[in-house]
Amino acid sequence: MAVNRKASPFETAIKRWSGLCVLMLPVLLVTVDNTVLAFALPKIAEALRPSASQQLWMIDAYSLVLAGLLVSMGSLGDRIGHRKVLMAGSLGFAIVSVITAYSDTSTQLIAGRACMGVFGAMLMPSTLALIRSVFEDREERRLAVAVWATTLTVGSALGPLVGGVLLEFFSWGSIFLLAVPVLVPLLILGPLLLPESERDASGPLDPVSILQSMVALGAIVYGIKHSASNGIDWMTLTTFAVGAVAGRMFVRRQLRLPVPLMDLSLFKSGTFSGSVAINLMSLAFLVGFVFFATQYLQIVLHMSPLSASLALVPGQIMAVIVGMAVVPVAQRLRVHVLVPILMAFAGAAFLLVASMGSSLIVLVAAFALLNIGVGAIATVSNDVILSAAPPTKAGAASAISETAYEVGVVLGTTVLGGLVTAYYRGALQLPGYLSELQMMLATETLSGAYHVAADLSGDQARELIAQAGKAFEGGIGLVSWVAFGLALMAILIAWRTLRAPETQFVERH
Repeated sequence: MAVNRKASPFETAIKRWSGLCVLMLPVLLVTVDNTVLAFALPKIAEALRPSASQQLWMIDAYSLVLAGLLVSMGSLGDRIGHRKVLMAGSLGFAIVSVITAYSDTSTQLIAGRACMGVFGAMLMPSTLALIRSVFEDREERRLAVAVWATTLTVGSALGPLVGGVLLEFFSWGSIFLLAVPVLVPLLILGPLLLPESERDASGPLDPVSILQSMVALGAIVYGIKHSASNGIDWMTLTTFAVGAVAGRMFVRRQLRLPVPLMDLSLFKSGTFSGSVAINLMSLAFLVGFVFFATQYLQIVLHMSPLSASLALVPGQIMAVIVGMAVVPVAQRLRVHVLVPILMAFAGAAFLLVASMGSSLIVLVAAFALLNIGVGAIATVSNDVILSAAPPTKAGAASAISETAYEVGVVLGTTVLGGLVTAYYRGALQLPGYLSELQMMLATETLSGAYHVAADLSGDQARELIAQAGKAFEGGIGLVSWVAFGLALMAILIAWRTLRAPETQFVERH
């Protein structure tokens, strides 16, 4: 007769940490996917011949759908179980990625990116919520959240490196096929290593709330993106108005429903609200920096995509080291003291660029400083967010954190990146020998100026390139001062909102 042997503490610990490794696979994939496509656009444009608008939608479709569905998918996981949602999302993401890799038209690629956003929204909240199910011990969970947050930060910065390596040897479709080897281990090992999460069976999902949240987040995110590329026009004002109205309707409905889609009572905690805000701002700093640094390294300093991405590796290493090293520090230093110190590193990074210029050495050092701050902040803030919510609301809290992450990505590229572009357009001094079409192309983007220069004679090309580089570098300086000021504001926000007593972080069961 077979005897059921109880697993030893060592075996259960191995299972827990193996489960965490499996959970990091979709986190890494989704965050890498946020930045990897930008490196493939030239090859995609050559193969599919998209219009300028279609190129924009190739990038935006994913983040718009993802941001709009995160809250809904987090709440769905709370009700039916996050492991189910994670497995379904992984399978769907892998299948759609393969189909998208073989797109024959721009429309197919855009539709594929939108579908990837749907399944991506199923992955991210579930990973953080399942950490709570896997790690019941607070100190173990704090370390697990550190691994999760570090993967989040590294994935965002790793996108350029992954894109550079893949495009060096393979076609543009390889960036989508990457999902298969990453997600197949999760689909095989997930059911074996990951327990199902606690379920909130108090009520079904509310379709009206889902629609309202999608319209509110989607409209606001689109409005931010549109205003960055086209300025404040009627479309910007209309989308902001639609987003604001839908958001107000969503909030009022959540306050009336007995079982809301989003538990707004979570925001009554100053530590929760402050951590969400700091999370958003820190990601905006990181992504905004990557946005202008990668362009400057590749276009102005003439580095290849692979070389430019390798220049950022020291910062990525710092993100890993500091994201893990902050765990014992967080056990001894109160949050309202620790987070401002970490945010000061991010402020110092932009101050360095603003005062010392944007040479290769300065950008590498600044990126390392930025990752010291952002990598550790992601660990601390997500630990506070997860611990401030009861177990049955872990998915909702995780979804709010992930929504802040996605909005931070959007703000980094559109607000900080848009400021660089706006300054570049205003400061660029164009030579008089350019045609009207050449002036339009050169003024639109930095890469446009370099494409125009390729058709000019030697002296004329050098003059245009020098003017374009000078204007873009001036934009980097302006944005660095703005980001430095925002970092000071974030320090004040953290100091004031995170001053709650330690008992506020104790889990409510």
